[in-house]
Amino acid sequence: MKILITSDWYTPAVNGVVTSVKNLKRELERRGHEVRVLTLSQNLRSWSADGVTAVGSINAGRIYPGARLRTALAGRWVRELVEWGPDVVHSQCEFSTFFLARRIAEELNVPLVHTYHTVYEDYTHYFSPSVRWGRCVVAALSRWVGRQADCMIAPTGKVRRLLQEYNVRCPVFVAPTGIDLRHFRQGGDPMRRAVLRASLGIPADGTVLVSVGRLAEEKNLQELLRLRASLGHCPVTLLLVGDGPYRPQLEQLAGELGLASPEVIFAGMVPPEEVPDWYRLGDLFVSASSSETQGLTYIEALAAGVPALCRADPCLEGVIRNGENGWQYRSADEFRHLLAEFLAHPESRGALCRRAAESAEDFSAERFAQRVEEIYREQLVRRTGGAFQGVRA
Repeated sequence: MKILITSDWYTPAVNGVVTSVKNLKRELERRGHEVRVLTLSQNLRSWSADGVTAVGSINAGRIYPGARLRTALAGRWVRELVEWGPDVVHSQCEFSTFFLARRIAEELNVPLVHTYHTVYEDYTHYFSPSVRWGRCVVAALSRWVGRQADCMIAPTGKVRRLLQEYNVRCPVFVAPTGIDLRHFRQGGDPMRRAVLRASLGIPADGTVLVSVGRLAEEKNLQELLRLRASLGHCPVTLLLVGDGPYRPQLEQLAGELGLASPEVIFAGMVPPEEVPDWYRLGDLFVSASSSETQGLTYIEALAAGVPALCRADPCLEGVIRNGENGWQYRSADEFRHLLAEFLAHPESRGALCRRAAESAEDFSAERFAQRVEEIYREQLVRRTGGAFQGVRA
């Protein structure tokens, strides 16, 4: 098949959508498909190279940090993609590139598949002072997208249920986003880990609770800071790896809570190729977010052999299995109890880490691509009444 993936986000941005698109593209190509990406340029200039077409755009950071909006006319670039003739158009975002995806799919009369990555009602603080009004807008947008698409893909049952609550009428399939496990399967270098810990001033006998991801308000990192403060003076470090617009507020809160290094460490951004090493600095991966559609960082941590201690959320169904590869907590008291149990039984950590790594196999990029390919084929058969046999002539 020829597959066009459209996304407002792509390299050099680093987030879950970009990770999903890159992994899907790579694995579909390994399965013998021809894949191109239509995205937004990082400036006003449009370009096309190496299977990627980028349309000129402007910074829309006032709407959402890092977001961009298309400004350039895309007629030439759309025409080139129409002439290439994709069999399926797979949209990953609901805004600028979605309109181009719909235009191309309609002109070629091919299926438009859409992945719903973001629980927007958790992000209404970026554009609406009213949560209720913001949720109504999100529901209306979701219904509209559903009317344009042949089907939607949800990364978890949580998202499918949400779309059903919005009264989205098109078919919604669950396909957990996969990650490239090879990057995380490689055993960590103990010397590298020791050097990193020493460079951060983490005591050799200290316990590290690591969080990896964007420092944004909706990630609820303030809860992690309060939980760490509630532990008092003990050899436990909360290591926050990543950066984002909420960092100043988090640093201010840490100061107000009396937290200083090594009780809390803001590590900032790290090179993508080094991320597995930073996960492995942690004895436990922690998260208090309830805004995730799936949460690739949970799976990355497990793949690196790091068990998780995370706030309970429907997106973690089948991911964090209590007592097997980590725990889900529902209150501050439960968090402290589970952490105390973990610290009290160091002899069980090796088995816990092995089970964490094994459990990540369910979320490989290979399985993800296979499932998405099945969805493509089903939509093509629906469109052609069973006549689709392979690559369109």
